[in-house]
Amino acid sequence: MTEDMGPVPADGRTAEAWRSFGARLRQWRRRAGLTQAQVGARVGYDHTAISKLEHGSRRTPLPLARRLDDLLTAGGDLLAACESADAQGRPAGPQTVPAAVPVRQGPLPGEPAGGALLAMLPPGTVLPANLPAYGLVCPLHGRDGCAVPALTDVIALHADFCALGPGLSSRPALDTDTVHALTALLAVCLRADEERAWPGATAVVERTLHAMLRWMALPAAPYQRQLAPLAAEYAQSAGCLRLLWGRNGTAMAWLDRSLLWAAMAGHVGTQVAALSDMSTLARLEGDGPSALAYGAAIGQTAAGRPWAGAMSDLYQARGHAVRGDAARTLLHIDRSRSQMDRAGERDETEAPWLSVASVRLRVESGAAGALRDLAVATGDRRFALRAVDAAGSAIGLLPPGMHSARMLFLTRMADAHACAGDASAAAAVAGPVLDTTEVNPATLLGQELRGLHGRLAGRAGGPPEADDFVSRLAAAIR
Repeated sequence: MTEDMGPVPADGRTAEAWRSFGARLRQWRRRAGLTQAQVGARVGYDHTAISKLEHGSRRTPLPLARRLDDLLTAGGDLLAACESADAQGRPAGPQTVPAAVPVRQGPLPGEPAGGALLAMLPPGTVLPANLPAYGLVCPLHGRDGCAVPALTDVIALHADFCALGPGLSSRPALDTDTVHALTALLAVCLRADEERAWPGATAVVERTLHAMLRWMALPAAPYQRQLAPLAAEYAQSAGCLRLLWGRNGTAMAWLDRSLLWAAMAGHVGTQVAALSDMSTLARLEGDGPSALAYGAAIGQTAAGRPWAGAMSDLYQARGHAVRGDAARTLLHIDRSRSQMDRAGERDETEAPWLSVASVRLRVESGAAGALRDLAVATGDRRFALRAVDAAGSAIGLLPPGMHSARMLFLTRMADAHACAGDASAAAAVAGPVLDTTEVNPATLLGQELRGLHGRLAGRAGGPPEADDFVSRLAAAIR
């Protein structure tokens, strides 16, 4: 076996957690009427390994815990105990929405090097004429249709805003044109990154965020609450961009700050967006319990809203899928789709980003990911085929121009085909990704492609076109 049954760390809480898991394993084994040797033979281990697990001297990998749970019909008890013990050895992450005004705040990612904004923007940048734009409303006037200044004025306003130094003693003016300019600039960054995975978006967003921090730190000034709604949007976007480019640590730092500012501003939609990204980060890090906790927190943050309920169930489905819990995964997918059908105009008012990609698009794309993960965890190709259908629905719902999302969804569909044992279909679906996209292995897309490569490369034989695609894929993800 290649699963890591490393020694248990010596710290008290972790050791006690694994001893507790071992006691449960022994209890369930005896209840099933099996010896250690019989259990070991059925899960591919020697009886001495099972003995060490029962004594809590060796950690149990999650895939093994899942097999033991199934073998001993423990109903998820062993898997939950294993995840709890595993979580004891992880650094503690933020589990709740922070208070509106914390007493002390930790440092945030460093400010990118300065430079002329015009040179940092993608070629041919066109500003929206009015707000709302790309799911962003004016933080001062809502959906009133505020005019956006001309590009030359936006560049000047942004330069003045970012020029605020830490030693400034007088209170500068924060005029409405500046707020409109900053909102439109964020819309430009998000659209540019979505259309062609533009790396410069992160630098512009984070540079502006650091300027906001300086403004909000001014003494005896109202800027903290004035800027909180827009700062929350910027921080959530910075976290999302960092996540997409594989920078998970800094992503979590920005998302945590986004939660703080969104709570201060009373912006439920931004809180839900940040918690959704936090759940994704936890899942990518292999922390199933935290992924589920963040998903559940969505429903608690926005209780009674169908759109938030759909998002909450969706992210809980994804958390259960990586654990191989088919019943809970399918239950949450069904609940997410049911609540999606009840979403209406009020939902789009509270979460303007839903106007960019509808609730239905988000649910179907998330369902595709959950069903694909469930197929990987269980080896059941029926889930893979359902994932293919959900990914197809998501692709059909994509608005024009969302190139990055399209490539991600195509990769997910191809991976589902691979999980279903159809290598030719996987190669045909993912071919356009390699043809039209420069793959960065560190990005979220790169991670998805690595998973696809692992499943295709591990198959026994296959058609020539699939073998050729696997070779191209291996070169792209190096």
